[in-house]
Amino acid sequence: MAYLTPNPAAAPAPVRIGLIGSGWMGAFHAESIARRVPDAQLTAIADPKLESAGALAASLGIRQVTADAGDILADPEIDAVVIASPARFHSSLIAQAAAAGKHVFCEKPAGQGLEEIDAALAAVEEAGVHFQVGFNRRYADDFRAAKKDLVAGIAGTPQLLRSLTRDPGNGSIPNAAKVPAWTIFLETLIHDFDTLNWFNEGAEPVEVYAMADALVEPDLREQGFLDTAVVTIRYSNGAVAVAEANFSALYGYDIRGEVFGSKGMVQAGRATETAARRYTAEGLSADTPRLNVELFRQAYTDELADFAGAVRARRGGIPSSSGSTAAPGSTAAPGSTAAPGGADARRALAMALACIESVKRGTPVAVNETAAI
Repeated sequence: MAYLTPNPAAAPAPVRIGLIGSGWMGAFHAESIARRVPDAQLTAIADPKLESAGALAASLGIRQVTADAGDILADPEIDAVVIASPARFHSSLIAQAAAAGKHVFCEKPAGQGLEEIDAALAAVEEAGVHFQVGFNRRYADDFRAAKKDLVAGIAGTPQLLRSLTRDPGNGSIPNAAKVPAWTIFLETLIHDFDTLNWFNEGAEPVEVYAMADALVEPDLREQGFLDTAVVTIRYSNGAVAVAEANFSALYGYDIRGEVFGSKGMVQAGRATETAARRYTAEGLSADTPRLNVELFRQAYTDELADFAGAVRARRGGIPSSSGSTAAPGSTAAPGSTAAPGGADARRALAMALACIESVKRGTPVAVNETAAI
């Protein structure tokens, strides 16, 4: 029997991706694309910090490194970009990438004001490129399973919803003084806002009431630093939701979501790494995750695989609006993910901005009432 020789012409060309930003998340996305996302190829990395970008590229065998994102946008060999730069550059880079004909995956938030995100999304619409924002919880297996149950009506009509983010810590926050203002809403709770919107599909967030303080680093309160927050959200279908965040959970990384409805309740997430427990003379214990890239490793991979799959679908003339592509290792149920796009990015940002205004005023604030920080 003779070996079969693959026909290279029959295999679709990989989606060639340029990475903009090689910091913590950028580096992890780079590794995911290079090593774990099928049919995608990391082609180039751009970052003003050339030394760190060069080290990342060398570790992954990437030859093209630049300090200027414009080099990636001008490269006709690159199909798409992953934007993982500081948040203040996101909207501008989305618009520039779309104008250059590149499909766009952008880390959250997609902007820092409604006018700038609207301009960016208008550029995406005009160019006809695919856009996805990095709300990775939609790709976590337990959150996807919960969403599938909600779509099936297991919980009935949503009445009370809850989402929480507790970042791991040791009772203090390294470099807290350098954390940008309002990060707890714009870059942390924005994940919870999207989760709640996704779980309460078909309803719009109407009003928020936010309370926040510096309870982990009280000495920074006068500088405007906030590390603890609770938000109450009222939805158009009458449901009420609570989102909470804290930057220092001593026991580990804790992400959970819940929907209580007319027929029952659906929950997602857990504070432990696995379901394993230890019962000893010291009591009950379990391992807990300490990094986002540990807890959401597969979710981060699957969201990029979904993005690459949508870009390939565009090549074939098939617009892709929902997640159907998963990387090897995923156990998600087909159809349980909807790729978060421009409308989702804008809705969550509008909620974050309303929360900022609510803290300033000390009163409830209508969503979409505030256009910028």
